[in-house]
Amino acid sequence: MTTAGKPAESGAAGAVSTVEVETALAVLPGPRSGSSPEPGAQGDDRFEAAWERALELIAGADEIDLICHICPDGDALGSALAAGQALRGLGKRVRVSFGEDPQIIPESLSFLPGQDLIVPAAAVPAAPALVLAFDAASEERLGLLRDKAFAAGALVVFDHHASNPGFGDVRLIDPSAPATAVLVDELLRRLRIPLDQPIATCLYTGIATDTGSFKYRATTPATHEMAGRMLATGIRHDLISRQLWDTTSFGYLKVLAGALERAVFEPEQAGGHGLVWTWVPYQDLALFGVTVEEIEGLIDVLRKPAEADVALVLKQDPDGTLRGSCRSRGAVDVAAACARLDGGGHVFAAGFSARAGVPETVERFRVALAEESAR
Repeated sequence: MTTAGKPAESGAAGAVSTVEVETALAVLPGPRSGSSPEPGAQGDDRFEAAWERALELIAGADEIDLICHICPDGDALGSALAAGQALRGLGKRVRVSFGEDPQIIPESLSFLPGQDLIVPAAAVPAAPALVLAFDAASEERLGLLRDKAFAAGALVVFDHHASNPGFGDVRLIDPSAPATAVLVDELLRRLRIPLDQPIATCLYTGIATDTGSFKYRATTPATHEMAGRMLATGIRHDLISRQLWDTTSFGYLKVLAGALERAVFEPEQAGGHGLVWTWVPYQDLALFGVTVEEIEGLIDVLRKPAEADVALVLKQDPDGTLRGSCRSRGAVDVAAACARLDGGGHVFAAGFSARAGVPETVERFRVALAEESAR
């Protein structure tokens, strides 16, 4: 047993001392402490000009369409709904949508306020006056609403993905932000809209989701300060967290069991840093009545083995399309690897879609990892 205040003995099975942890973390890229800059504080005057233009467009619009990426997660839908409720409070006519038919909102996000604002993609005008897009790392992620967004009088993009190529007329893209919800919080501050519980619930969900409940390295003191302001409105963060991470159907457990049974560990992959991967056939989802959205958290189980730096989960849609979710512990840039498969995301959390079969898709991913690991 470890003595309080002293590191574990080196011979203890599986024990790692505090010194060893600190040494390991020190070699990982990225800051360990300090606050992320406020959006627009990167010293780039063009970013401040983008904020001014976005506020101008919003002020001059009577009707605004707010859209987020397909298969929305807590940050995408939470950001869009928070902004939608705030703008409705200013007297704007607001629609919230995402480019899928049918639209499926994950059960884990069913508690989010403001869902009365959501309309089918078909209800968004062919050429909207103003579109605000949230958390879409590329225009392809807008799905069925991509063409409508680009036909709009103006398209304002709010995002925090480093892989975003910079689409839209006004680009508020801040890779230093841990979540798009941080940019929405800044938008509300600039619009002088006070927080209330419904808006705070959506924003808290956004930052909690994209920081992995505040455990990812993108989390900073500023992230916790923002979360504190959300909590000060009286929201029930315990119930939000329970819904996001600690509530599933029994069918999910059966799907998880099958995915773990199929898991493969390849220590030589990712430049010798190790890869663990699995896949979930659509037949399993149909058999146990589970949606593909419900298994988004499966990657967080698969990434746990210490022997592998990279984890990959492939989820199959009814049409055979494979959605890949991957994570890295810090040795490999998975966003760059996924970009080679026409995907993207964050350095340590990214994804892609593929129409090929599982063996071919995994092999393409292996090659992408090898190329990035060799750089």
